[in-house]
Amino acid sequence: MDLELQNKVALVTASSKGIGKACAESLAKEGCRVMLSSRNQENLISTANEISNQCNAKVLWHVCDVNNYDDIKSIVSKTISSFGKIDILINNCGGPPSGPIDNFSDETWTDAYNEILLSVVRFSREVIDAMKKNNFGRIINITSISVKQPIQQLVLSNSLRLGVIGFAKTLSTEVAKFNTTVNNIAPGYTLTSRVYDLAVEQSKNSELSYEEVFKKYTKEIPAGRMGKPEEIGNLAAFLASEKAAYITGQTIAVDGGFVKGIF
Repeated sequence: MDLELQNKVALVTASSKGIGKACAESLAKEGCRVMLSSRNQENLISTANEISNQCNAKVLWHVCDVNNYDDIKSIVSKTISSFGKIDILINNCGGPPSGPIDNFSDETWTDAYNEILLSVVRFSREVIDAMKKNNFGRIINITSISVKQPIQQLVLSNSLRLGVIGFAKTLSTEVAKFNTTVNNIAPGYTLTSRVYDLAVEQSKNSELSYEEVFKKYTKEIPAGRMGKPEEIGNLAAFLASEKAAYITGQTIAVDGGFVKGIF
């Protein structure tokens, strides 16, 4: 299927590795010009070169801490000045610390709020005018399956990612008339460093090795395996396309059947 994304411009946050990188790769394969962002310059350079060579695409990078509003404004400005426009925004970020509720101070909650929710608000606010001007826009937020089925020890993620869902639903109704959609992808357990870190942390608080924790995760998934980052990236590319122009305000799980609820 031709997703008709040739020469569209995409900004993908936290994209030097994991799901963010997979989203950038999927978009580049479809002909998008891509701006990568991360706090780690070395990883960015390596990833930009890798995707550019593999996909024969124009890939730029810019260091950005999603907790820093000046960084956010800088990378949006850099994307528009480099490519002339911005069509697609993939909001992605790392996960906050795991642990029980009484582990976290107000400061930790504030840091998680800035990273998970406020970064989405800020990035979206910065790109909307450019999308309205071109009468085309796609905002896709990478959240977590925890927005549909809360996960123990992830109170920060469980709480704040739901805020992203509410924001996206509201924004989607305001920008729909500008051929701009806003959707969320809710990955289940996916083979990333984040899931590895969670398994290691859980193993410290139990008698299980992290390998056994991995097996426990997988046992709860009807598909019998964890997801691959590229499976998230493929959905992101579809949602970014004209083929998905009538899908907006939705939260789509990519979880191998992990969520047991109907909706």
